[in-house]
Amino acid sequence: MPYDAPHAVSPGLWALAWRRLRADKVAMVSLAIVAAFLLMMVLSGTGLIAKNWSKEVGVNYAPPSFIGPEVETSGGAAAPSASAGGAEAEGPTELPVEDPLAEALAAIRGEAPKSATGGTPSADSASVDPLADVMADIRAKGSKTEAVEARATTLPFGGDKWGRDVLKKVVKGSETSIFVGLAAAVVATFLGTLFGAIAGYYGRWLDDIFNWFYSVFTSIPYLLLILAVAAVLQQKGTLTIILILGLTGWTSCFRLIRGEYLKHKGREYVQAADAIGASNGRRMFVHIFPNISHVVLVQLSILVVAFIKSEVILSFLGFGVPVDVVSWGSMLNEAQNELILGKWWQLAAAGTAMALLVTAFSLFTDALRDALDPKLK
Repeated sequence: MPYDAPHAVSPGLWALAWRRLRADKVAMVSLAIVAAFLLMMVLSGTGLIAKNWSKEVGVNYAPPSFIGPEVETSGGAAAPSASAGGAEAEGPTELPVEDPLAEALAAIRGEAPKSATGGTPSADSASVDPLADVMADIRAKGSKTEAVEARATTLPFGGDKWGRDVLKKVVKGSETSIFVGLAAAVVATFLGTLFGAIAGYYGRWLDDIFNWFYSVFTSIPYLLLILAVAAVLQQKGTLTIILILGLTGWTSCFRLIRGEYLKHKGREYVQAADAIGASNGRRMFVHIFPNISHVVLVQLSILVVAFIKSEVILSFLGFGVPVDVVSWGSMLNEAQNELILGKWWQLAAAGTAMALLVTAFSLFTDALRDALDPKLK
């Protein structure tokens, strides 16, 4: 009986890439951190966490719990209260000087004027003060508000100037910053891939037009370009930032995809597809695109990191999200004034979260690029 050798199937590009990626411990740790931030963004967007981030739960500038509550006085005895005993409490409560406006005020209130000796009017001539009820309501509401708004003196990661929890603000800010980075990167990658495919595959005058647009966009420093566009639009909002970043950040992806299409359009498998009658669109996106998809994926992850930092810069300078939306950039904008007062915890929380995500995403992008490189075995 002849021996049938097992059929060996060579692993594909993605299987080899995943095998290399799993062997890299730094890449796996970075992937876990990025996945945790993405999960936090989803939970915050659905309202499962940080739903009441704007609620004032602590005192103004509540310090972190590991520091402890701040001391209200800088030392020394407190000032004596008005009801303290001693010689001061025994002093006269009124000056023995007749008020020259007493008669006028009494006439306005409808009361009988006081006597020259300072005595009070009789019960028959006295009338009710019309402001007494209003003042009583104000005092009642004030006491009720003080009872309801009992705020914590410390918070896990501190509070801002309104007493809002910094930890919840960081979680809610990650939702805005990461979503803007992902959405803008998708828009920029889509435009760069589409423009690069058309320019690289067709060439000629279409290639000249797209190269002219590419030269115009890259001739202006990128940060100045997005600041100029944001200043011209004068409309703050998450969608506006996504459009600004996406419509101005497609150039790097365009350059790489154009070069890949110039390289692949003359290869044998594309010529074979042309020989069997495949259309230009099918050759571009069915035959060539799967062979360069790893370049698109790496560019997408690179742009996510760049756009998160761009959103933080825009919001820090006042061109980003509106006032009622929190992001890491708006938190850093608030923290610059708090730092003067020695309140450093909002700056530390937002800066640490942003640095952790950007570093992990950058390390993962580098590892993904090496894993998808077909030259590496």
